Amino acid sequence: MTQQEWPLWEVFIRSKQGLDHKHVGSLHAADAAMAVQNARDVYTRRLEGVSIWVVESKHIHASNPDDAEAFFDPAADKVYRHPTFYEVPDSIKHM
Repeated sequence: MTQQEWPLWEVFIRSKQGLDHKHVGSLHAADAAMAVQNARDVYTRRLEGVSIWVVESKHIHASNPDDAEAFFDPAADKVYRHPTFYEVPDSIKHM
């Protein structure tokens, strides 16, 4: 496999202050190990991250933004899915 044929990988970094991974960009790499190494070199040069995820782009499937109204509206009539009925104690962090 030549460098031009390397698959595209999406890179997600979890920062020191955050609890979730955020998409930071994309890169080409021959395999997952190389993608992690390259992601570390490219996206954490200033020690921003504590965790790196890489996902080959072809494995990501997403909803179509044009279908958002039909796709997400059915959830609006299911109020029990929204935690508006609960009080979260102050001792619970990161909710």
